[in-house]
Amino acid sequence: MSLTLRPVRVGTGSDEEGMLVFDEEQRLVAVLTHLGENYDGASGHWYLEAGFGRLDGPDHPTYADLDAAREGISQRLAGGK
Repeated sequence: MSLTLRPVRVGTGSDEEGMLVFDEEQRLVAVLTHLGENYDGASGHWYLEAGFGRLDGPDHPTYADLDAAREGISQRLAGGK
């Protein structure tokens, strides 16, 4: 599955760097935020701030980089975990 990422500022109150994630049909499926230095072991990772459809729910993983985020989101959209 091909995902498109578009940079965006996210008003979370702390970390603002984010990415909108769109699927192949250009539907918004997720919002990622880049975690800053306040997050110890997760600093620099990407956090699933919001997910829609199959990505909606209590599970909000972090990803080491944008490639890992694309892979993890693609798997979840395909029905995997």
